[in-house]
Amino acid sequence: MTGKALQGKVAVVAGGTRGAGRGIAIGLGEAGATVYVTGRSVRGQPSDMARPETIEETAELVTESGGVGIAVQVDHTREAEVKALFERMSAEQNGQLDLLVNDIWGGDGLTVWGKTFWEHSLADGLLIQQRAVHTHMITSYYAAPLMVAQKKGLIIEITDGIDYRYRENLYYSLAKISSIHLAEAMAADLRPHGVTAIALTPGFLRSEAMLDHFGVTEETWREAVQTEPHFIMAETPAYIGRAVAALAADPAIFAKTGQAFSTWGLSDEYPFTDRDGNRPHWGNYAREQGLYR
Repeated sequence: MTGKALQGKVAVVAGGTRGAGRGIAIGLGEAGATVYVTGRSVRGQPSDMARPETIEETAELVTESGGVGIAVQVDHTREAEVKALFERMSAEQNGQLDLLVNDIWGGDGLTVWGKTFWEHSLADGLLIQQRAVHTHMITSYYAAPLMVAQKKGLIIEITDGIDYRYRENLYYSLAKISSIHLAEAMAADLRPHGVTAIALTPGFLRSEAMLDHFGVTEETWREAVQTEPHFIMAETPAYIGRAVAALAADPAIFAKTGQAFSTWGLSDEYPFTDRDGNRPHWGNYAREQGLYR
């Protein structure tokens, strides 16, 4: 995709503070869109994830990239705040909403790997569902009527993986699989109205938190391959951002409704690249390494 293919389009990136959400917001900005960036972390008031990134920074990056970034603090577990978000957005944009991206997560600090579901904290497991599933349902509930009224629009559920296989932790797995089924189920209800709903996963995401985990920067990220060999196929958040922009600009997007996609699979179809010009393909790499059988 080249040029400002999304000029005049309005998007909401729910959970756009960092990681894939930030990459998606910036990718939409590169294509000229107006992007409402939501999340809990604002300057001087971080969320309980205690990360330095804020929605204001993301919105500024959207504007710098060529779009219009608008930061709105929203806790998507609180229905009243979500309702107010879409009332504000609708009033400011004359009811126009072309794209909703549900990337709300907040489960990193709650997921304990290597524990069975009965050994894991039940309270934390249930909170993962509240933060990563209920929030998506609440947000789509208030976004969908605007798209139905227009008889067009796109909802993208950001997830991890494209199938229903177990993801090594019951609570994490349930949340990520739920996003795939939410897209499938919403697509069925939205189909008569011409509105599209799909799920999308990145590959091995080189997010801010992952870089910190390995003690590297975006400039030195290859050093982490010594610790985690599979990191050689990592992709930056820009990759999924450009994938979303390509989907949003596709006039035939409705043919994809109800399905689950990956950045690497879409890179075979659309001519987007990662920020360094490469096109990492986790699918091919995983098959070559025998990671999935």
